[in-house]
Amino acid sequence: MEVTSYKPGTPSWVDASSTDLAATVEFLTALFGWNATDMGEEAGHYTVFDQGGKRVAGAGPKMPGDPGPAAWTTYITVADADETAARVKAAGGSVLVEPMDVFTAGRMAIVADPSGGVFAIWQPGDTIGAELVNEPNSLSWNELTVRDPDAVLPFYTELFGWTVVKHEDPFPYRELHLDGKPIGGCMQMNENFPPDLPTHWMLYFSVADCDATVERAKSLGGAVHVEPMDIPVGRMALIGDPGGAVCAVIKLERPM
Repeated sequence: MEVTSYKPGTPSWVDASSTDLAATVEFLTALFGWNATDMGEEAGHYTVFDQGGKRVAGAGPKMPGDPGPAAWTTYITVADADETAARVKAAGGSVLVEPMDVFTAGRMAIVADPSGGVFAIWQPGDTIGAELVNEPNSLSWNELTVRDPDAVLPFYTELFGWTVVKHEDPFPYRELHLDGKPIGGCMQMNENFPPDLPTHWMLYFSVADCDATVERAKSLGGAVHVEPMDIPVGRMALIGDPGGAVCAVIKLERPM
């Protein structure tokens, strides 16, 4: 599906930080068939990926002094990055990178919810974010993964106007809705998750064949953190690129 705009409060872009940007770019282009455009030295060689000329994701070097692991970041569209950053602080979150202009593309900040879950806010300028979603080899879902959803989700509902729709079957899960439509989800970490795994936003890329994608990731030097498994909406796996960022790939049997 091609996208031309995002309503504020909607996840709209994802990018990977990398300890080896060249290896990450080579891996992702080979895995997903994306084209890569290096935005140049002035932009720190931030790389934008496209599929058929439509932007789908980005990647950049892990910043010196950043104590966290390489990771994919979810960006959420806002009308005003500065106003939203102030509201993040007021709601008990933290601002890790203060609002800044990204040339003429837009204005962004990197923030964290009260449990430490990191995400970015994006005030679009020339660039809305992803121009293609919910197609094979493009973004299909963003999922907050947290140990105590009831303690953290009020932060997001206050900040973005989301509502939470809880399901119990076949397992507890919370959908995040904006204006009555699902824009993401929330997974509660249980005893099956590593005990030291922090709150994080997981993202899912749709693929035509989960198992084949995982085998290709292995052949390209990627890591497989969770082997392909069936879930109610399809078949998914967790993979890592050579630069260290982890994402999910999913063959959807029905829309998320």
